[in-house]
Amino acid sequence: MQMKIREVETDEYNEVVFLWNDVLGVRTVTNENFRVTMEQMSRAGNYKTFVALLENQVVGFITFVHGLAVGSANGYLHITGLAVHKDFQRHRVGTELLQYTENYAKNSGISSIILCTGMKRTDAHAFYEHNGYDRDSYCFDKFIKLDS
Repeated sequence: MQMKIREVETDEYNEVVFLWNDVLGVRTVTNENFRVTMEQMSRAGNYKTFVALLENQVVGFITFVHGLAVGSANGYLHITGLAVHKDFQRHRVGTELLQYTENYAKNSGISSIILCTGMKRTDAHAFYEHNGYDRDSYCFDKFIKLDS
């Protein structure tokens, strides 16, 4: 089967949401908040989401943002989501999505890609290391309670 990678289309949002929840275990992503966020990301212009298709079926996705940083001439890409349908894991779909992103970075003059993954996702850690990513930092997060 020939895999195709291209930018996500609006009629594929539900499939990406399914992968986000099923594979990544993030239960806060809904069809509605995903659509709204994608519209905001499109307006911002520095976000990209690509899907991997096999026989016109979405089997994976990757999303990233082009960030800027002092001391980095062209900034970096921050991968904010990558998931492959459980039936297609270990079939090079994730690797192809990473390579597509790396080519995107190279063609854009960007020499650095970063990502964070959950501490308990040891299979993901091995996957990223297998694809040449170094474990060189910790990611920290803090949720801020917003006044309603």
